[in-house]
Amino acid sequence: VYPQTADDAKRFRQLGVDVAGVFGNLKFDATPSPGQQMQGKAWRHALQRPVLMFASSREGEEGDFFKCFSAPAQQLRAQAAINTVATDNSGYNPEASALPARILLVPRHPQRFHEVEALAVQHGLTVSRRSSWPAAGPAGDARAMAADVWLGDSLGEMAMYYAMSDVALLGGSFAPLGGQNLIEAAACGCPVVMGPHTFNFAEAASQAEASGAAHRVASMQEAVQLALQMAADPQHHTLAVQASLAFAGSNRGATARTLDALQAFLWPAV
Repeated sequence: VYPQTADDAKRFRQLGVDVAGVFGNLKFDATPSPGQQMQGKAWRHALQRPVLMFASSREGEEGDFFKCFSAPAQQLRAQAAINTVATDNSGYNPEASALPARILLVPRHPQRFHEVEALAVQHGLTVSRRSSWPAAGPAGDARAMAADVWLGDSLGEMAMYYAMSDVALLGGSFAPLGGQNLIEAAACGCPVVMGPHTFNFAEAASQAEASGAAHRVASMQEAVQLALQMAADPQHHTLAVQASLAFAGSNRGATARTLDALQAFLWPAV
């Protein structure tokens, strides 16, 4: 048996199984699309404010996330309307009523895109879908630039979303769901803030936290506050990006170890 983690190896040995080696996580060997990363970085470069992403969000988490922005967004819009009337300025500037960061939410399950959009609207937030953006990205769409929330309603573009984001909240970790994969975020150089529930990727989450690639908090409100602080602190953010890339790079090699073991098993030395 060649388990993924040292903890798995320990459990197998307790059961009396012969453990020949610990291989690590194959997900570290997946290379994010360079083209998507280039596109995401280009789109991010065109934006004035940092981008806070909620990656692979799950049912039961989005409501708490939207609550963190609902009241501030509505207050800012109301104040902007007052200022527009007071100055007799008909040219509405969305940046004048801006939240401190662009909010990007990518649901884990595509069948929930409509449901999540409706939930955002219920919280008084305006939404722009990625599927409606032009080739230039959100910066080329006036409605997207005026929206409170960007909804990532596409498939196979996580590398692009991570590349255009300054910090990502880890979906599935703020409810007892075990957390989603944080390895792709690290490979894209996107620091992660995660909640208390990461048992699906226990070892990777622990290693990421120890390396500075991820930070753990107890609640959604704490996660949003920390993510905004990180995005607003260039030095802290740069260190977190470097830690993320180093963490992803230092854990590669499971594929090669697997192939070596298969080769030894299928074609043993004579």
